[in-house]
Amino acid sequence: MSAMRRALGLSPLTWALAAILVALVLVLPHLFAPMHWLFPQIERPVYERASFVELVLSHLTLVLASTTAAAIVGVSAGIFATRQSGAEFAPLINAIAAIGQTFPPVAVLAISVPLLGYGGPPTLVALAVYAALPITENTIAGLTAVSRDVKDAAEGLGFSRLRMLADVELPLASPIILNGIRIAVIINIGTATIGSTIGALTLGSPIIEGLSASNPAYVLEGALVVALLAIWVDRLFEDIVRAARRHSGLVTSDADAAG
Repeated sequence: MSAMRRALGLSPLTWALAAILVALVLVLPHLFAPMHWLFPQIERPVYERASFVELVLSHLTLVLASTTAAAIVGVSAGIFATRQSGAEFAPLINAIAAIGQTFPPVAVLAISVPLLGYGGPPTLVALAVYAALPITENTIAGLTAVSRDVKDAAEGLGFSRLRMLADVELPLASPIILNGIRIAVIINIGTATIGSTIGALTLGSPIIEGLSASNPAYVLEGALVVALLAIWVDRLFEDIVRAARRHSGLVTSDADAAG
C-alpha cells in the first residue's frame, strides 16, 4: 500500500478519507439499530430505495461527465481568449461564463426538462453550465501568468505556437487550471443533489425523500456521504495540484536553462 501511495503521489490523509468513505457507504445499509436509536420515531431509518454504492456511482458519473464537458469548453475558451486572434473576445467569453454561474441551476433544470426530459440529461446540462466559469477564468489566469521570458526562450529554440502551448504554456498553467477544475468539481458534487428533484439518481435522492417524508434519518445519511465525498475529492485535487506544481517547476527550470 505504501508503494502504491508513493507511486500515485497521494497523501496519507487522502487515502484515509477514501477508506472512511468506502467504509461509510458499505456500512450505512446495516446501521438500522443505531439510526433507530437516534430517530426512534422513524419506522424506516435507513434509506433502502437504492444502495449507497449505486447512489455514489451515479452521482460521480454525473459530476465527472458534466465537469469534463465544462473543462473541454472552458479550457478551449480560455486558450482562445489568450491567443492574439481571440484577445478581443476575452471580455465576451468572461461575461458568458459569468452569466452561466449566476444562473440558478434550478432554473437551468426548469428550462432543460421540457427539452431533455426527466432524470440525468437535464441535470448534466445544469452542472456543466454551472462549472464553466471557474474553469474558464482559471485557464485565462494561468495562461496569462506564464512568463514572457519563458515564451521568448521557447521561441528561441524554434518552438511553433502549437508546440509552445502544449509543451510550455499549458504545463506551466496547469496548477491554476486544475484549481479551477477542482472548484468546479466540488461545486458540482453539492449541486448534483438537486437533480433528484427531477428524477436523477444521486446522493440527493435520500435527502429529497427525507425532506418530503419528514424523515431526518434519510437526510442525515445522504448529507454525510455528500460531505465526505466532497472533502475527499478536495484532498485528492490538492495532491494532484501539488504534483502539477512540481512538474511545472521542472518545465520552468528546463526553459530557463535553454534560455
